[in-house]
Amino acid sequence: MLSKPRGTGLSWQRRQERDPYVQHARRDGWRSRAVYKLEQIDQKERLLKPDMLCVDLGSAPGSWSQYVSEKLNGRVRIVAIDLLPMDDLTSVEFIQGDFTEDKILSEMRNAIGESSVDLVMSDMAPNISGNRAVDQPRSMYLAELAMDFCRQVLRPGGNFVCKLFQGEGIDQFIVATRVAFERVKVMKPKASRPGSREVYLVARNYQL
Repeated sequence: MLSKPRGTGLSWQRRQERDPYVQHARRDGWRSRAVYKLEQIDQKERLLKPDMLCVDLGSAPGSWSQYVSEKLNGRVRIVAIDLLPMDDLTSVEFIQGDFTEDKILSEMRNAIGESSVDLVMSDMAPNISGNRAVDQPRSMYLAELAMDFCRQVLRPGGNFVCKLFQGEGIDQFIVATRVAFERVKVMKPKASRPGSREVYLVARNYQL
């Protein structure tokens, strides 16, 4: 329930082959096209600073962690988690497991230690069934878990990036986030597919 959605079937494969961001990712050595979403967000928001502590929720195959590590020339510590396996990356401690389970959450807290986190990134999404009445509550549940995690580990002044899907519950989530952060905006990077309901919440300067 943690991983980025992955399509199946011939039509999906054809779309992938034609996708310019897929082609660019292969050319540039990135693990997936999702890297360009974070890059476009970071170009506008300047989220990354040397020697920061970052958490990457729903990390596999690892393009977001890869981007952060390369952008900061390895001067970063990243704790990443996903249900699926992920190959090693510089500066990344990877935990394979279900973020919704208390045992895995405790493992993450232990990995973070006594340090406060500078940035929590969540690209988590449920396994998409195609039934919006089922998928939307699942996606909001993951977003709420990510926000709860921010309340536990994020330092004052820290930042939060979270994938959301437009639909029921998103407005209430944005309102709740504005209580905890000084500035909140919702962005749709150019790398997000036009037909997708996916957007990204960017919350700056954690206040609580």
